Amino acid sequence: MIDGSALDLVDRARAGDKRAFEELLQPLIAPAARFAFGMVQDREEAEDVVQEAGLKAWRHLGNLREGAPFGPWFFGIVANQCRTSLRSRWRSVLSFGELFGGDTVSAEAQYLHGADLRQALKSLPRDQRAAILLHFYLDLPLDQVAVSLGISMAGVKSRINRGLRRLRLALPASEDA
Repeated sequence: MIDGSALDLVDRARAGDKRAFEELLQPLIAPAARFAFGMVQDREEAEDVVQEAGLKAWRHLGNLREGAPFGPWFFGIVANQCRTSLRSRWRSVLSFGELFGGDTVSAEAQYLHGADLRQALKSLPRDQRAAILLHFYLDLPLDQVAVSLGISMAGVKSRINRGLRRLRLALPASEDA
């Protein structure tokens, strides 16, 4: 469930209030861009994906269920837009540092910047990669990952478990382990 102020923003946005929609969308832009980049592996394409997802969210705001949280619904649109983008053509791999501006990379992004992990994530099937990025990188709870991807909680858990198993096999064991 979402709080009253968010519900009010959704209601106002549904009534055509662009400022209310911007207030809903603004805090989600950076995490959506990180998620999209993790999926499409191209900074400019990730920006395009998020921009297109924002437009689709505005046009289809009436499809958001009454009382449902906006964030997971929007991430579902971003995930679908990533799939559409990936189907359209092959994407090159760029560094996370390029997306986040080099030296100002967060600790999370620095961790994901590791070549081994980036390559291992890239090798995962898209459904597993999406679930892992949404849950571990964007810190979405499992129920919100399920809403974002349009699958059940059991489906999310299964995708994450299968993806983590693949990552463990793909990544070299730690020296101090």
